[in-house]
Amino acid sequence: MYDYIPDNPYLLLTPGPLSTSKGVRNAMLRDWCTWDADYNEDIVQNIRRRLVQLACPQQSDDYTAVLMQGSGSFGVEATLGTALPQDGKLLILTNGAYGQRMVSMAKALRLNYVVLSYSEIEALKPEEVAALLAQDSDISHVALVHCETTTGMLNPIEALSRVIKAADKILIVDAMSSFGGIPIDVPALGIDYLVSSSNKCIQGTPGFSFVIAKHQVLADCGGNARSHSLDLYDQWKEMDATGKWRFTSPTHIVRAFLQALDELDAEGGIYERGKRYRENHRILVSGMDVLGIKALLPQELQSPIITSFLYPGENFNFPAFYQRMKTQGFVLYPGKISQAPTFRVGNIGEVYPVDMEALLRAVAKYL
Repeated sequence: MYDYIPDNPYLLLTPGPLSTSKGVRNAMLRDWCTWDADYNEDIVQNIRRRLVQLACPQQSDDYTAVLMQGSGSFGVEATLGTALPQDGKLLILTNGAYGQRMVSMAKALRLNYVVLSYSEIEALKPEEVAALLAQDSDISHVALVHCETTTGMLNPIEALSRVIKAADKILIVDAMSSFGGIPIDVPALGIDYLVSSSNKCIQGTPGFSFVIAKHQVLADCGGNARSHSLDLYDQWKEMDATGKWRFTSPTHIVRAFLQALDELDAEGGIYERGKRYRENHRILVSGMDVLGIKALLPQELQSPIITSFLYPGENFNFPAFYQRMKTQGFVLYPGKISQAPTFRVGNIGEVYPVDMEALLRAVAKYL
């Protein structure tokens, strides 16, 4: 049985939900009233302010944070459905399952949209995005995934944002798996909406998403929403006025997230947390390579968040491998691409280099 977290049967080496600290789990052991100031002001509004501070290193007052019930996909759908006016047109850039999920959302919401698709092992290309924006002046909004956890691909957000903002388009970024683990200066990049969730690099538990949005842009979205429950504008107005969520909030999860923010600060912030994730990734990839298990992506395209590995031979049985690793204290992730048989290992959460070394010993023993 796993030695490092005796109150858990295994580490979640996944992109989220992920392994959390005892402090985060313990924070869920009391109840909260959604009407009281000790919840709405001391917890909810505190979280909102601190999320903006993380997104805006220079302390910009131009942004706000809106919390939304549900997983990260709820936050993405709320953003797409609220940001687009009736006469707007959305360009979706996709090179994986989560970009394709935005396409499914746009279709269900009956948005006017176009798609620029790339293969799952190909990064988004800023020059091609610029050419399409020059060709189609009706496009008003562009949506993309920063870290595509289908593979672990890290798309070139700086170069993409430059061409998108040069074309004067509204930029929506799904930073689900990167925010809190990779520094993102939202104002410097001109991001209008950044979407993430409680159970990723900030290391909270699953239950809500959040959107960091530019005040001026969100203020123009009243009446846009295609959904009553997923109306990002109305949620923002209610939270600004009272600190309350429009509908029942996941109180225990919210309090745990505040603890997770405290622990992020204690670790030294996003830079230091990202440093730990990068070291986890370095140990994992180099160790797997020695064992004959090769990473799917070249290092220049790879994020430190989650890593896809090719099967080490035609006879490799992932279900059997998965079960063996689970008995050794590690839950891994199946692959999600169509072009090659892969499995994935997450580097984020309450996971440290010593855990990566223990995993490698377990993999070596299995092989």
